Amino acid sequence: MKKLLFLGAAFMAISFTEKEVIPDPAPTSMEVVSSVQNDKAFLLDYYGRTENQLKQQLDGLSSAQLQYKPSADKWSISQCVEHIIKTEKALFDMAKEALANSANPERRDEVKVTDQQLIDGIIDRSHKAEAPAELTGEGAYTDAETAMVDFRTQRAEILSYLESVSVDDLRNHISDSPFGPVDAYHSMLFIAGHTARHTLQIEEVKANPAFPR
Repeated sequence: MKKLLFLGAAFMAISFTEKEVIPDPAPTSMEVVSSVQNDKAFLLDYYGRTENQLKQQLDGLSSAQLQYKPSADKWSISQCVEHIIKTEKALFDMAKEALANSANPERRDEVKVTDQQLIDGIIDRSHKAEAPAELTGEGAYTDAETAMVDFRTQRAEILSYLESVSVDDLRNHISDSPFGPVDAYHSMLFIAGHTARHTLQIEEVKANPAFPR
């Protein structure tokens, strides 16, 4: 569990290192526009968007395309999807554990990171973090439809949970991170953002000149 916690902290930490002010990034296929704090509809919409974007990248891929690795030290698309599914479950379990603790709304004013900063940070692939071994994909998927079924099965549990919890409850559970306090809404947003990050990685694999056509 400590390794999994480090994974989430590492991604967020490198996203904000030496960046007291986050500049407006260039538009990307994952770009979203949000205010400092968003509602349940925004969170659920972001989950829906990240699912659709992943599906668009996987649709129609052959076994050879799923298994293709740009180099020996780079992940295949199959490994990326495995990592997404494993990590969503791990981060969701951590978030639920945090939400089971007592709320601490007295700390809400300590949260300075905005929803948009968190999204921009996690999808910034100019910074890399190594996943722990237990979350690294083995390349098990040879069929894109099977991968999406497994992804959606995992996502359904998260979405069901989100429907049952209020935004106030999410915002009133504050925890510490390497760059300062964050709330449970951020933790849930981070899960979908992590999927967006690796969907961009899948795009990079497909853009490789040697990718099977």
